[in-house]
Amino acid sequence: MKATTILCLFALLTPLAAQNEAAPAAESGDVKKESLLPNQQAFLNLPEERRKEFIKHLGEANRVFQQKRIFETMEELDKAAAIFTDSPELHNLRGSCYVEMRAFDKALAEFKKAAAFSKDNPSINFNIGEVYFVTKEWQKALDMFESVMKQLPPDNMALGRLVEFKILLAKKKLGLKDEVTILAEKYDFLDDSPYYYYAQAALAYDDNNLVKAEEWLAMAGRIFRDPNILAPWQDTLVEYGYIKSFYGDDAAPGE
Repeated sequence: MKATTILCLFALLTPLAAQNEAAPAAESGDVKKESLLPNQQAFLNLPEERRKEFIKHLGEANRVFQQKRIFETMEELDKAAAIFTDSPELHNLRGSCYVEMRAFDKALAEFKKAAAFSKDNPSINFNIGEVYFVTKEWQKALDMFESVMKQLPPDNMALGRLVEFKILLAKKKLGLKDEVTILAEKYDFLDDSPYYYYAQAALAYDDNNLVKAEEWLAMAGRIFRDPNILAPWQDTLVEYGYIKSFYGDDAAPGE
């Protein structure tokens, strides 16, 4: 089993909760119906109590998921789905549960359902790319991550740098050495992300210089002391195979 970086935060989606708050205006004609997607309008057509019940179950599902209580999350999602199923948040979170279960085929199907209801959503497309990444479908991962870079707002540097690092690694697997070299030097030690240190560590791993790779990672740890900042970068190295997972079953670097 390996750690996997999956985005399931409601803030990165278009919440149906916000649509619920806009319902009175929509029902009075102040909001143009043509501006709503079909699933958004369908949600607003539900009785107010049903909308509130759906949001309650979805919120509880998100809360228990953050505590890694996966089966309870799925139970809450089932309750929400019994009220309304055409929700990108619902399918995105269910996909995240399947990732935790290592059921990647089911996770991918759920993320694609979420994407159908929320097109060009970078957090959902990141999750699709992440499934391709951990299942070693490198070209598909690269294509999806490059599309995410086009969709991300410029001020989301933290996620943007992580996506660029995954692009670098996917290109390494695809043998695009010149592009990898350019990406590895795209940022330096003055950048406000761990990108530079992890890119240099990846190059050292490829040279079988494990001591140097560990030195780069140690430097990143000294500079970025918040484990929450480093966790997705460390997870990426585990997913890729540079670092052995605590649970084992990882391939050796370069395989």
